[in-house]
Amino acid sequence: MALVPVSDLKPPRLVVRGTERFTPFEAVLRRAGFGQIAGADEAGRGACAGPLTAAACILPRGKRGEIEGLTDSKLLTPAVREQLYDEILKRAVAWSVVSIECDEIDRIGLHVANLQAMRRAVRQLEPAPAYVLTDGFPVDGLPGPGLAVWKGDQVSVSIAAASIIAKVTRDRRMRELDAQHPEYGFAIHKGYNTDLHERALREHGPCTQHRRRYANVRRAVAMRAGEAGEYDASGLLERTAGEG
Repeated sequence: MALVPVSDLKPPRLVVRGTERFTPFEAVLRRAGFGQIAGADEAGRGACAGPLTAAACILPRGKRGEIEGLTDSKLLTPAVREQLYDEILKRAVAWSVVSIECDEIDRIGLHVANLQAMRRAVRQLEPAPAYVLTDGFPVDGLPGPGLAVWKGDQVSVSIAAASIIAKVTRDRRMRELDAQHPEYGFAIHKGYNTDLHERALREHGPCTQHRRRYANVRRAVAMRAGEAGEYDASGLLERTAGEG
C-alpha cells in the first residue's frame, strides 16, 4: 500500500449548514455523535477587585435550545442580560457557576484561578457533557474532550449562555459588595479599572476585595504607606514566574 505524505493529507471538512447560524460548533459536534455539549466562560478576569466567576451550561437540542438575542454578555445591556439569564436557567439541561475569591486569586495566580474555576464549573454539570467548548483557551482536567474557541461567546450558543450566567452572577455579587464598601463604586464599574475606581483607590486605599497582585492596587498600598512603589499605568496583572 502506497504511503501518502503527511503534507498531502487534508483535514476533514466540517460542514456548517446555513440554517444553523449561531450554533455551528454544537451542530457539527452533534452530527459527529456527541450528545450533551457544554459551553464554559468566565467573568471578572480583567477586574482588579471582586471574585472571578466561571459558569458552564448545556442547552437542549432543537428549538428549545435556540434563545433569541443570545450572544456575548459584554455586548448586552444589563436589563437584557438579566432577561436572558432567567430564560437560560429555565431551558438549560444543566448549568453551574463557581466563584473564586480575590484572596485565592492572589495566592494561586489569575490564570490558574481561571482554569480552576472553569474546570470546577464543568465538572459540576449533571449530566456530564460529552464535549466541552471553552472560551479563549484550553482547559485541562475536563471530564471529556474539549475545544478552545477564539471569541467563543460570539460564535457558540453554549459559551454565550455560560458567559451570561457568569456575568449576571458576578454583577449581582459586586452590587452586594458595593453595599459593604460604598466608597469604591463597585455597583457601577464592577471592580474594573475606571477613572472612578482609580480615584477611590487613591483616596481610600484598597479594601479586602482588591487583588493585591494588580499593579494599581500595589501602587495604592504603597501610596497609603508613604512609599514610592513602581506603577504600571495599564493596571494589569504583573505576571510572576510560572504563570501562563
